[in-house]
Amino acid sequence: MIPGAFTYHRPTSVAEAVGLLTDLGEDARALAGGHSLIPMMKLRLATPAHLVDLADLKDLKGVATDGADVVIGAMTTQHELIGNDLLAGKVPLLREVSQMIADPQVRYLGTLGGNVANGDPGNDMPAVMMCLGAAYDVAGKAGKRRVAAQEFYQGAYFTALEPGEIVTAIRIPAPPAGHGHAYEKLKRKIGDYATAAAAVVLTMSGGRVATCSIGLTNVAETPLWAEEAAKILNGSTLDAATVKKAVAAAEAITSPASDRRGTPQYRTKMAGVMLTRALARAKSRAR
Repeated sequence: MIPGAFTYHRPTSVAEAVGLLTDLGEDARALAGGHSLIPMMKLRLATPAHLVDLADLKDLKGVATDGADVVIGAMTTQHELIGNDLLAGKVPLLREVSQMIADPQVRYLGTLGGNVANGDPGNDMPAVMMCLGAAYDVAGKAGKRRVAAQEFYQGAYFTALEPGEIVTAIRIPAPPAGHGHAYEKLKRKIGDYATAAAAVVLTMSGGRVATCSIGLTNVAETPLWAEEAAKILNGSTLDAATVKKAVAAAEAITSPASDRRGTPQYRTKMAGVMLTRALARAKSRAR
């Protein structure tokens, strides 16, 4: 339970952090909250020779608006998301999800950027970001670029980040006023990773679904955006037959691993159950 030897770096600017990660190459890892990386280091599953701690990058903290978007600095903690009034008004789903992540001690240090950038299929925020249509601002030696969350995740712990790049901000198109939202998560105990989870954001008009987006957590090597399932629901009243058809479409794109949380068949069915519950709760909140 003791990590291997490493050299510790604490840059004070994004440019310095990117420079260190680029120059040190594969021997370096960025450290945000550390709740994924440090346990792996203690188990010797990760043995970086250099840690580049991003804690002093103060420009990567905070929540602001930019036109119709809500922009969140990557080093903003889960605790800060829970207490932010702007997010509570514009993207209340984030507060709901943050409260389900681990425990208060973890949320005080765990960052949004670390959660979305790590590529862990068990993390809650990536599927939520796909559901929200978010994009990630990325900085590297070659400059800045923006990557859609729906295109960011390529495999377990494998993302669109190039060597030396870091996520600097998360940009979310604010859902329309009156939207409904929900995140349903099945877990073995409080603070655990999801056995399966589903995020839903929808709007209703005249008693029918006007727009819908669905994200699924921990039922594949990457978070999933259930685009076909959402299309089935558009225009419906969320009647039982249509919901059943959409749930089947969502289940069809899953490929969960077998682990202590259950067999693949069980986890797929639980993803469907979580989606059914999330749809009902999101509908009850929509105005």
